[in-house]
Amino acid sequence: MKAIHVIAFVLLEIGGLNWLLVGLGFNLVDAIFGAGSVLSTIVYILVGISALWLVFTHKSACKTCSTSASAPAQM
Repeated sequence: MKAIHVIAFVLLEIGGLNWLLVGLGFNLVDAIFGAGSVLSTIVYILVGISALWLVFTHKSACKTCSTSASAPAQM
């Protein structure tokens, strides 16, 4: 499960950085694989699945989130 968590995290980071670049006017995934290509679509699907995976598994895998509820939040 740790390997899946790490892969999902890396893909989610790639997706987040791509959205930053899209906001700045450049789509890295489309630049690498071609806009609307099958490979771009696969990358977007993998990033989306990674996001869903982390939504449902993050709390059990995250050391910060798994601390006791009574402890004050550390910033």
